[in-house]
Amino acid sequence: MATQPIAELSDRAREVFRVVVESYLGSGSPVGSRTISKLGGFNLSPASIRNVMQDLEEAGLLSAPHISAGRMPTEQGLRLFVDAIMQAAEPSPEERRLIERQLSGGPIESALSAATTALSDLSACAGVVMVPKREPRLRQIGFVPLSRDQAMAVLVGQDGSVENRVIELPRGTTPSALVEAANFVSAELSGLTLGEARARLSAEIRRGRAALDRASRTLIEHGLAVWSEDGDRRPVLIVRGQSHLLDGGAAEDLERVRQLLGELEDRQEIARLLDSAAEGAATKIFIGSENKLFALSGSSVIASPYRGSDGRVVGVVGVIGPTRLNYARVVPMVDFTAQTLSRLMG
Repeated sequence: MATQPIAELSDRAREVFRVVVESYLGSGSPVGSRTISKLGGFNLSPASIRNVMQDLEEAGLLSAPHISAGRMPTEQGLRLFVDAIMQAAEPSPEERRLIERQLSGGPIESALSAATTALSDLSACAGVVMVPKREPRLRQIGFVPLSRDQAMAVLVGQDGSVENRVIELPRGTTPSALVEAANFVSAELSGLTLGEARARLSAEIRRGRAALDRASRTLIEHGLAVWSEDGDRRPVLIVRGQSHLLDGGAAEDLERVRQLLGELEDRQEIARLLDSAAEGAATKIFIGSENKLFALSGSSVIASPYRGSDGRVVGVVGVIGPTRLNYARVVPMVDFTAQTLSRLMG
């Protein structure tokens, strides 16, 4: 059902809709006409308010979970509220101080982890941050033969990190080819990122300067490719505060919470979702089925990009929780956290 544009709502319907949504977001319970008549200051009887709520339901903005219950906003209704009605409240001085205090006083890695904890605690949701992809710079590569067809490639980064991968060997690879490949990387490609190393190797081969036999050349190309592809696929995420999702009224909706906790384990899909938020300049809000990852649990994601010293987007920070979020409070909070991270990285 298509959502009715806000301009098509009468002033009375718009005000009833606003009160229903705000009351629902505050209580988590369907809102009845008697409650609305007390909250909104309307000069309308409960029966008149029920008629307005019925019209809003037919417009696809409200729904009634039970025949005798009150109304609650649909996902389309929440989207309309967030885009056209909600008045965002700036983070309080206390909230700003807490965020700034938790994010300051250490390396940026600590600030990124602290950002998820601060957002999780303040929003009572799960906090999430996508960390800038760290491109390791090569110090050396070693190849340890495992069998006639396989070898263990050991990559050592300039930061001291060590990673291992089992790779397939080209047919006819000799022990001397393994040594030659390792020596070439250490002498010619040390200090470069994986992408730079691959480009340098290709250039050296084109110019005829890479004095390598074919087996050694193939071995290096394959080893660097495996690492590059693996790094591109691996999301670097920090998620904190899943326990908050079990608090409050979660006991009444355990299946949804269980589904959400399962979805939070899919780091690859979360990374894709956050990547889409990184494409914009401002905070993005995904409500329920607007994103396929959290469609089953009916959850919302609020995410904002943060930038490095050159002004480019390097990551995304946000919260994941039920659609019944205090959007007016949480959206500016996520935005402020992203701005604080950008200042720290500037």
